[in-house]
Amino acid sequence: MTAFLAALTAFFFGFLVTPMVIFFFKRTNILEAPGGRKIHKGMVPSMGGIAILFAAYIGLAAWLSLDQLAFARYLLIALTLMFTLGLRDDLVELTAVQKLLGQGVAAFLVVGMADIRISSFYGCFGIYELPLLVSYGLSAVTIIVLTNSFNLIDGLDGLAGTISSIILGFLGWWLMDAGLYPYAIIAITMVGAILSFLVYNWHPAKIFMGDTGSLSIGFLIAVLLLLFIDRNGTMLAMQGFKFNAPIATGVALMIIPIYDTARIFVKRIRNGRSPLAPDKSHVHHFLLRMGFDHDKVVFILLAVQLTFISFVFLGRSMNDHVMLPLVVMLAVGLGILLDRYTLKQVIKNHLKKPPILQHRVSNPTYKKTALSSLVDRDKIKVN
Repeated sequence: MTAFLAALTAFFFGFLVTPMVIFFFKRTNILEAPGGRKIHKGMVPSMGGIAILFAAYIGLAAWLSLDQLAFARYLLIALTLMFTLGLRDDLVELTAVQKLLGQGVAAFLVVGMADIRISSFYGCFGIYELPLLVSYGLSAVTIIVLTNSFNLIDGLDGLAGTISSIILGFLGWWLMDAGLYPYAIIAITMVGAILSFLVYNWHPAKIFMGDTGSLSIGFLIAVLLLLFIDRNGTMLAMQGFKFNAPIATGVALMIIPIYDTARIFVKRIRNGRSPLAPDKSHVHHFLLRMGFDHDKVVFILLAVQLTFISFVFLGRSMNDHVMLPLVVMLAVGLGILLDRYTLKQVIKNHLKKPPILQHRVSNPTYKKTALSSLVDRDKIKVN
């Protein structure tokens, strides 16, 4: 009940505060312009993460006891640090090194101070208990990677908010069932804040969450995911809802950000480009090229997310030796189908609008040459 009331409080304050944030940034002309890899139209305020975090903190302050706040203090301090880092980056862009340093400090707070880390692989890859230093290092790197992976999917109206609501809702439910109430309340409260933001972030968006929101939310998801993997791996079946494949379940929960990041990094490196170079090769860009509108793309990716979660639910009695390869193969298979279908659909859409005058279309030789040229040109664009 406390978690529900905290989420409701966060939703209420988020619903009220977000229009104020929009008004302030429009009044001060702090807006995000379209162009480059930005696919929105017109000048739109960013830094909606201010409203999200403000609303979440109000909900937590109202309903978490002092003991619960003290228990989760290192996570809340680290979350505030990530919020500050994102805000600074939205106002004046930070270098990659500066961002990594800030993320490293935040990761140290939860790994080193709160002891939220991966302590074992539970037999996956034949690995069990990890040496302490390896556990610390691997956990910190995992948090940073997952945080930035989530940040990369924040490129379409409503997408990051929708995906994060599902993930945090799942984690909040499981943490509550496992008796980790402070962390569960934090997750569910954040869902309430994000849902209020989605009212204004749905296409056409009146505001974006910016790095202020995406880095903070991505960090929270990453930390709670590590907590889920570690506690789920060590718990007994009678202690709560146990998944026998905690690592595969964690991958399935973050499948959209993980797959998207891996895919674009491999593609950029293969093409001789920096893996950090921004472009329009993300999964949501591909779906837009297929002719789907913004809302349909969000619902398609939401359906994919729910499919993977359902898959690990159904296979929760299987271990990581079985489930992890299945999750990876399913993701790769769907990705290959997406790439192939997108190529065909883009060519098909262009062929419906040949850039030739109607009276010249009747010339068979001209038509054949024009269409051949168009297909070649489009292949270059897609590849």
